[in-house]
Amino acid sequence: MSASQPFGKKTAYWGVAWEESYGYPQARQVGNDIYISGQFNHDEEGNLVAPAPLDSEGKPSDFSSMGEQMRASYDNISKLLALYGATLEDVVEETLYVLDMDAAFAVVGNVRKAAFGTERPQCASNIIGVSRLAQRSQLIEIVCKAVIGSGTR
Repeated sequence: MSASQPFGKKTAYWGVAWEESYGYPQARQVGNDIYISGQFNHDEEGNLVAPAPLDSEGKPSDFSSMGEQMRASYDNISKLLALYGATLEDVVEETLYVLDMDAAFAVVGNVRKAAFGTERPQCASNIIGVSRLAQRSQLIEIVCKAVIGSGTR
């Protein structure tokens, strides 16, 4: 399954179970603005990419897959933006929600620069530490807003 727009061009979905149970689209376009719901480390089939191992309490016990999870999140964002004819160059703001700030800071610079294809991504960026994310083995979730045509290149 891949990102699609089954109800018209304004909303996008992956077709994963949690969209229906929670009741939301992955992306929504309003005018030239595209709002991307929190993207995390899943593939197009809904399988988790590089899930963190869990301890006996069901909490992540190893944060070394932060970079892989972050790359999967940006990949999902890129695929959703493409449905609207946009790219990461059109992203004007992003917020990264992470379980471990140290693990995130160890990889975020390199992963962001690679994802955006530049040493200085031209979007406002926030990083916020949280105590839990939707999937127990999830270490990061990225939310962003893009404006079609705002790309810097």
